[in-house]
Amino acid sequence: MPHTATAARHPRLRALSLLVPTLLLAACTSSTAAPRTPAANGTAPHVTGPLCAALPTGTDPGNPTFLAGQPADEALRWLPTLTTFEAALRTSGVLADLPAGTGVTILAPTDDAFAATFSEDNWDDLMTHHTDQLRTLLKAHLITDAHPIDDLAGAGTATTLDGVTITVTRTGPTTRLADRADTVCADYQATNARIHLINAVLGPLPVTADGTDHRAH
Repeated sequence: MPHTATAARHPRLRALSLLVPTLLLAACTSSTAAPRTPAANGTAPHVTGPLCAALPTGTDPGNPTFLAGQPADEALRWLPTLTTFEAALRTSGVLADLPAGTGVTILAPTDDAFAATFSEDNWDDLMTHHTDQLRTLLKAHLITDAHPIDDLAGAGTATTLDGVTITVTRTGPTTRLADRADTVCADYQATNARIHLINAVLGPLPVTADGTDHRAH
């Protein structure tokens, strides 16, 4: 799977991708460093997948151990490849629909996955005018309770919040979901949540990206 920058297709997302490293650098150089909260069991979370090496590690802000102490919505903000998905979750308010104390598994498509699926016009329209469709799309990426990726693969299926049952199969070092998406960095932990980054967008909405630098018409 290519991990090229989303910016080639979406100028607006390019601006976001350039901004995020700047914000992370500011966090590193601030006089008050971001706290590193250990995982609940006292061990550092272990994330797996081909994209993990390109994401914050060690003591960098946004590393897996730091994210383990954050609420799910805050944890997503620290992962620079999830700017589109994080903005959509925040705009839609879908996470707030979960009952208090309910855990959640988040199948989070990368920015590249969104760029390969939606034209910029189509995505802007969803974000601003079609909240119901947006919420349905996002619910296709949420599963009740916090499930490690091995548990999902072991079960073989999972039912997302939009009521659809998807297949989950182990494929070597990654896990395949709904015969469409593969995990690229799985098993981030957050407060009462698991976050698995995936390389494709799930759900029923049609593909509108045209594969060029221009908006699809």
